[in-house]
Amino acid sequence: MASSVTKPARKKLAWMLALLVTCAGLIGIGVATNQPGAAFTPELALDLQGGTSIILSPTVAEGETVSTEQLNQAVGIIRQRVDSTGVSESTITTSGNANIVVEIPGTPSETTLQLIKSSAKLEFRAVLLASAGTAAQVGGDATATASPSASATPNQPATQPSIAPTNGSDLNWITPELRRQFDAFDCSTQFRAPGQVDDMKAPLITCDTGRFQKYILGPVELDGTNISDATAGTITTQTGASTNEWAVNLVFDGAGTSIFSAVTSRLFPLETPRNQFAVTLDGYVITDPAAKAVITNGEAQITGGFTKESSQSLADQLKYGSLPIGFEVQSQENISATLGSESLRSGLLAGLIGLLLVVIYSLFQYRALAVVTVGSLLVAAVLTYLLIALLSWRQGYRLSLSGVAGLIVAIGITADSFIVYFERVRDELRDGRSLSTAVDAAWSRAIRTILVSDAVSLLAAVVLFSLTVGSVKGFAFTLGLTTLVDLAVVVLFTHPILQVLAQRKFFSSGHKWSGFDSKAIGGAMYLGRGKFSVSDRVSEAKRGKASKEAEKRQTIAERKLAEANENGAKS
Repeated sequence: MASSVTKPARKKLAWMLALLVTCAGLIGIGVATNQPGAAFTPELALDLQGGTSIILSPTVAEGETVSTEQLNQAVGIIRQRVDSTGVSESTITTSGNANIVVEIPGTPSETTLQLIKSSAKLEFRAVLLASAGTAAQVGGDATATASPSASATPNQPATQPSIAPTNGSDLNWITPELRRQFDAFDCSTQFRAPGQVDDMKAPLITCDTGRFQKYILGPVELDGTNISDATAGTITTQTGASTNEWAVNLVFDGAGTSIFSAVTSRLFPLETPRNQFAVTLDGYVITDPAAKAVITNGEAQITGGFTKESSQSLADQLKYGSLPIGFEVQSQENISATLGSESLRSGLLAGLIGLLLVVIYSLFQYRALAVVTVGSLLVAAVLTYLLIALLSWRQGYRLSLSGVAGLIVAIGITADSFIVYFERVRDELRDGRSLSTAVDAAWSRAIRTILVSDAVSLLAAVVLFSLTVGSVKGFAFTLGLTTLVDLAVVVLFTHPILQVLAQRKFFSSGHKWSGFDSKAIGGAMYLGRGKFSVSDRVSEAKRGKASKEAEKRQTIAERKLAEANENGAKS
């Protein structure tokens, strides 16, 4: 009987062990193979570790000013940019009436810094002239179905300045002077000043981000504010089947749809490279797709030799590159932790005190059952720590002081779960059941209460995470994570370990230090062989019930022995 009961319990314990080993193993493999960011110690957030502070100043034309609305919009876009790189617990705020302060924990990657510094407006310009590229293509086509763009030869004739240009693709934009500048232009030099503001109504000479190809571009016809969404995904055929070719999908807003329809109508009949339009960020071309169809529905697809990573990178640039104003980096410096290691030690000390109080309470209230309490808390702590370290490596999560507060709250969540379970077991014992039977009967009742309690905590965490910003998100994240961990621990550790202990004589016999002593719980505990341990505090009705329960549980041999003893006593 004991074997049949403990077999599924040991299986659950094995699953918990496998979960712990898997988390530790993944991190261990990352450390052993020198994967960037892989470590058994989670990264700390700005308030605990310090980091990098970047001050951005707006660059506007002479006589123009920056509005509060523009600043707030820019803050939101920069926050999206930083979050898209996987950096968490960053702080983006306005300073005074113009500057934006970006504070990033630790040492940010060059990609993150570049995404913040590339803060000029995202612009769409028609390609008038392009040099022959020698490297990989800059982009693909913006059509419903598209193919890679081609580069033009540099020996196209320059137009005469006597005729005024009529549209963004008109070659009359290229004056003899502009053509001479283009021929002498060298992409390998530093040809743009930091924070340079380009004239939106004039042509532009520039290069792609890789400095391989140079262009003469027409005036701005669209900007990034006209993009409502940009995503990366694989191309689907007309039958709905997915291919292995990656693309970037663009969706324009109402105004952008109308303008883009007119632009593609003009570009579609033209020859290469004038059928291309360039998307520039901070003045550099990030893609130069060719129009292979007239797009009237505001939905375009850019294709052309993308990988999953490159398509996602371009989608992020298009989606988060639309700032209402341009910015330049005024300063960049390292900052010290605002709370530092002392606050971290204080937070951890508070957690240890809370843990110690829970253990003391468990020893007083449940005696030897405190082993299950301490074991559950230790397993929950190890699993949570490994998950945070894993998320820190793979998702860029950083532990803040508010996150530590969420971990401390988890002690109460876990304690609440095993208290509910233990008290259910005691209720079953008071009704005269054996310990092993009470453990299983109590579980079916306790798990419903635990699920409801954890669901409420998880819902609160999700709402907090969705509706707040900054440090509150850190608290909400750890609260949600530890709630899920609590559910896993109570199912895969607390319940099965109690099933195993229920088979041990020390607990099943109702020893006074077991936590199941009938005198402590005030009931009648079935001890086997028709015997009950009945508390002195139990009423006569309870004793009668226990006696009847004992008769039901007697084996045939026990009943015959009882009858023989009774007959012998009468004679």
